[in-house]
Amino acid sequence: MDKKGHVLNALLLAIGVGYVLEPSGDVPTFVAIAEVSMPLVLGALFPDVDTAFGKHRKTLHNLPVLGIFLAYPVFFGNLDFVWAGILSHYVLDMLGSKRGIALFYPLWSEEFGSPTGVTTTSTYADVVTIVVTLIEIGVFALFVHVIPQYLPPGLELGGLTALGLP
Repeated sequence: MDKKGHVLNALLLAIGVGYVLEPSGDVPTFVAIAEVSMPLVLGALFPDVDTAFGKHRKTLHNLPVLGIFLAYPVFFGNLDFVWAGILSHYVLDMLGSKRGIALFYPLWSEEFGSPTGVTTTSTYADVVTIVVTLIEIGVFALFVHVIPQYLPPGLELGGLTALGLP
C-alpha cells in the first residue's frame, strides 16, 4: 500500500477502535477516537520511514521492530497504540499488497504476502484497504469484548486502562 492507503487505514481504524472502546456514540466515543488517532496514524506511517534508508519492506517491516514498540507501553508507559498502527501497517502490506513484507528480517529476507493483495496503483487498492481495516477492527473488538484474557500481560495498559476499561 502507499501512504494514502496507510493513512486511510489508520484513520478508519482510529474511528473503529474508538467505537469499540466507547460504543455510546457520544462525547466519550469522540474522546476515545481522539486519544487513539494520533498514535495509530504515527504507527501506521512509521514503517515506511525505511524508504529513506535501508531496504524498504525489510528494515522497519519486521517482527523485531514491532516487538520494540509493543514493549514501550509496558515498560515506559508511553507510545500507547503506536504498536497497533505498526501492526496495522504490516497487516495491510501483507494482505492488501502483492509484494508482502520481510517479517523475519534481518535473519531472513524472504517477503511474506497474500494472494489477496493488489498493486498500489490498482483501482481496488482503497477497497482492499477498507476490507482489511474492517477485519482489523473486528479482531480488536474480539480481543477487547470477547476474549480480553488473551491480551498479553501489561498490554491492556496500552491505552485501554486510560479509557476506563478493565
